[in-house]
Amino acid sequence: MRAPFELKLLATPGAAPELRHRLREHDHDVRLCATELLTNVIDHVGEGTPVTVRVVAGADRDCTRIEVTDPDPRAVPVLLAAPETWECGRGMALVDALAERWGVDQEPGRKTVWCEVGSNGGSPGARSLHERPPADTRFSTPGRQA
Repeated sequence: MRAPFELKLLATPGAAPELRHRLREHDHDVRLCATELLTNVIDHVGEGTPVTVRVVAGADRDCTRIEVTDPDPRAVPVLLAAPETWECGRGMALVDALAERWGVDQEPGRKTVWCEVGSNGGSPGARSLHERPPADTRFSTPGRQA
C-alpha cells in the first residue's frame, strides 16, 4: 500500500506535468484522472487558483481515490457529451470512463472533486448505473457518495 500523497500548488498549465511527474509511481489512469481534475480547475475556476491534490487508498483498498480541492464551491464539474469537433470539454468524460465513481463534496468556501480508480483501471463494467453521475447534472449535494 502506498503512503497518502498530498500536494498544494497553484493551478497553472505548468502544474499538470509537475503533478504527473510527482505521481510517476502510480498507474496511468490515476495520473490522467488527477491531471484532468487539475485542468478542470484551471479552465473553470481560473489559472493561479490554489489547489490541494490528494491521492489515497480508497475505502475498500481495491481502488485509489484522487481528490482535488479548490476554493470555489460554485464551479462544479459537468459531464458533457462533447461533439467530435470540440477541442475541449472531454475532461470529465475521461474521468467518468476511467473511474469506478466520482463526485463533488461542497463545503462553505471550497469544494473537492474526487474520483476512485480501480486497481485494474476504470473497468466500466464493474460499476452500476447508480454509481455514475447523470450526463447533464451539476452536483450540488455535499458528500455525494454512490
